[in-house]
Amino acid sequence: MRIDTNILGAVRMPDAGASGPAATSRRYGRQDYADAFGDFVDLAKVADEVGFDTFWYTEHHFQHEGYEVVPNQVLLGLYSAAVTRRLNFGQMFNIVPQWNPLRLAEDFAAADILTGGRMRFGVGRGTVPREMQTLGAKIESGDNAMDASAEQANREHFAEAMAAIRAAFTEERFSHQGAHFRFPPAGIPDRGGYVQDLALVPNVTREVEIYQACTSPRTVDYVAEHGHIGVYTRQSAARLEKAWALHAELTAKHGRPTEVGEEQMLVLHVNVAPTHEQAVALARPGHDELTKLLSPYGRFATYDPPAGMTSTPFDYAPTLEESMRQRIYVVGDFDEVAEQIAEYRDRLGLRRLSVAMDALGLTPEQQQDQLRMFAAEVAPRLGIAMSADGQQALEVAA
Repeated sequence: MRIDTNILGAVRMPDAGASGPAATSRRYGRQDYADAFGDFVDLAKVADEVGFDTFWYTEHHFQHEGYEVVPNQVLLGLYSAAVTRRLNFGQMFNIVPQWNPLRLAEDFAAADILTGGRMRFGVGRGTVPREMQTLGAKIESGDNAMDASAEQANREHFAEAMAAIRAAFTEERFSHQGAHFRFPPAGIPDRGGYVQDLALVPNVTREVEIYQACTSPRTVDYVAEHGHIGVYTRQSAARLEKAWALHAELTAKHGRPTEVGEEQMLVLHVNVAPTHEQAVALARPGHDELTKLLSPYGRFATYDPPAGMTSTPFDYAPTLEESMRQRIYVVGDFDEVAEQIAEYRDRLGLRRLSVAMDALGLTPEQQQDQLRMFAAEVAPRLGIAMSADGQQALEVAA
């Protein structure tokens, strides 16, 4: 089981929690964002030192509320790789409809070459109309009453952009004609002729594994068809077990039989401490702040239904206790956290795990200590020896 870590990418937020200001009323200044980037890089250095495989950033734009302030993960990952020794850097996720697909492919290829293959390519469809529509894309959202036409336009745009990106990565010369993109456009004069095809320069020198957020049955089917690694989060172990089995069935339907866990990745919110009570105290402010931010967007509708309900409300806002009960948040002492992760590993055939430990409200030093404690105390209890050379070896029992 490979162990990564991912971050929301927020500014320092000491007043995080249920009693803090409303998510929409937060405001931060330029120096707050600048300081946050220093914090992200410092956290990556710790992840490198203690043996995580990959450090995943997140793309968002125009978030003056301070929650997600990294607009370009490839650029930040490139810099982070330059100041670390061997840690990989991934994008969770590049919001493809906000990009010109060939510029995204070029940027990733250049960064992957410059880092010696230390970049991981993640893609998603997006979530927030403020950034999507400003950057020329559409998305269904709680802010636009889940506009079905925006959802369909987004899917079509995303699928066509990904087709162009895959062609650019895999073919020496490529062309693409579709409803949204024509690469190259018709009639471009070039040195006495016309441009018929293109070559990505520079281009990747290895096969690119593509990671994609799986948030709906249609997306799972698309991911299974194209051989992407499906990234899952905010579901109970029982729901994940069913979802991953369906994922494997769909790969077989598309002529690509796989085992459960072979093409999936799990993201867990994790907070750990020497005692259960200390871990809960660390987790609560960040959990409750994130709930204020994300519940209006339906990001917790993937939870099991509350008691007495047959379905989970779109704007469901779970308590920390409910998130822990469903083990969507894994919070506790070293033994508790290891036992709950081991349950996921055994039930899901888990091969890729990313632990999100940068809970809102934690200081940079507390976030760093979370990574250190996980590597030193939790991983060995899972039978995994994490080391500064990046090797995550199974320990041999005496």
